[in-house]
Parts: sequence; structure tokens; C-alpha cells
Amino acid sequence: MSRLQFAAYVASVVLSAALAWQVQAWRYERLLAESDELQARQRVEQAEVLNEQLRSEREQRQALERRLHDSESTHFQELTDAQHNQARLRDRLATADLRLSVLVERDAACSTMPAATGASGVDHGAVRARLDPAHARRIIAITNDGDRGLIALRACQAYIRALAP
Repeated sequence: MSRLQFAAYVASVVLSAALAWQVQAWRYERLLAESDELQARQRVEQAEVLNEQLRSEREQRQALERRLHDSESTHFQELTDAQHNQARLRDRLATADLRLSVLVERDAACSTMPAATGASGVDHGAVRARLDPAHARRIIAITNDGDRGLIALRACQAYIRALAP
């Protein structure tokens, strides 16, 4: 082999190696580009899924807030109505427009209270005893506290029902 042939051979080997090297580089660049594109698509899909979850959770939270607001409005209205009713009842008791009374058993009433007689003779109706206004005010205050407690209990139950899935 002559030097020229040897030089041509070495040049062809070097050229082949360089060409192979360049082809490998192009192939790897293409694979890296495809990999980058795939990762970018996956990130976009993940972002869309997360965005959908956030939107769904936001809608659920807003719906819960609306239900709780409605429940609180109802609770406030019930409490206001009960307070107005109690105030009206207290006013009627104070002006003697209303008197509280209790039923008394006939046997106990006979020994302590005379039965009112009508035109026909013996009264067979229920015997009632009027309460002292101070006692009536205390009873109204107790029922007011009880009404408020029941309204608060209903509000708590509605709140728990709203939170339960």
C-alpha cells in the first residue's frame, strides 16, 4: 500500500468516524427533543388536571359557603323571631293584657279553692290558678333561654349536616 492509499484509507476512516459521530449526535438530539416534548406535554396535562381539581374544590367550597350562609341567615331569623315573640309576651304580661295560669287538680283544688258555680249549679270545668306576674316573668325568661338553646342546637345540627359529605 502506498502512502497515498494509506492516507486515503486513514482519511476515509476518520471521515467515516466523523460522519458516524455526527449521525449519532443528530439522533441523540432528536431523542432529547422528543423526550423534552413528551415531558412538556406531561407537565401540561398534569397542570390541566390540577387546575380542574382546584376548580372543582373551589366550587365545592363556594357551595358550602352558600349553604352555611343560608343556614346562618335562617338561624339568625329564627333567633330574631323568638326574641320578638318573647318581648311581645313580656309586654303583654307587663300590661296585664295576658295572665299565665296553671291547671290545678280537682281534688287538690277542692280543699284550697272554691269552685266557681254557674247558673246551672256545680262547675265541672277545669280549675285554673293564676300565677303571680313575677313568677310568670321568670317562666317566660326560662322559656326564652330554652328557645334560644333549641335554635342554637338546630343551627349546630344544620352546620354539621352541611359539612358532612
